Amino acid sequence: MKDLISYLSQFVSDTRKEKFEQVLSYRTRHITIALEDLYQPHNASAVLRSCDIFGVQDIHIIENKNAYTVNRDIAMGSPKWLNLHKYRKTENNTLDCITKLKAKGYRIVATSPHKNGYELKDLPVDKPLALVFGTELTGISDTVREHADEFVAIPMYGFTESFNISVTAALCLHSLVEKLHATHDNWHLNEDEKDELRLNWLRKSISRVELIEKDYLLKKGL
Repeated sequence: MKDLISYLSQFVSDTRKEKFEQVLSYRTRHITIALEDLYQPHNASAVLRSCDIFGVQDIHIIENKNAYTVNRDIAMGSPKWLNLHKYRKTENNTLDCITKLKAKGYRIVATSPHKNGYELKDLPVDKPLALVFGTELTGISDTVREHADEFVAIPMYGFTESFNISVTAALCLHSLVEKLHATHDNWHLNEDEKDELRLNWLRKSISRVELIEKDYLLKKGL
């Protein structure tokens, strides 16, 4: 992989390569996001944009009733730099997503007021966590409530009962990522993960990259 990365790197500018390394130094899988049945494209797109900005690489998209669509003007190209994992092939896609996240060592943190829940500022970030956001109208499903390890809420002091989903995601990510950077050092990607993203981002940055890779393989006798 490293040889291919080195070969493709000659087809992008030094500025772009430096940007890759800068972004990679802040990328993390310690925090991930799961979005359950969002149906408004502007909300879905704004969440992706926030994930990219705050360095969260993986977004898990649950499609039970609603297909996940992106508004390109709002997303500002962020999906091309992220890993989107979609769950839409089982009878209960929410449970499928939660099961797979738990198998990877994530705590499932549901974003919903709960009598035994945390305020956002108090939520621990010492272990990997997956923040689950529910649909715009009704919030998280009963499946999420049943299988969540923890609950978190953002304090509100006005008449309105809830934040917009994209605002909630941005507030949560800002608070948790800042706390993670300040208090822990185990959140970085490993070198293999960085190489995987370097290669993926190079491929998305180079015009007609398939032909260039084919030429590389021919030169290597492959």
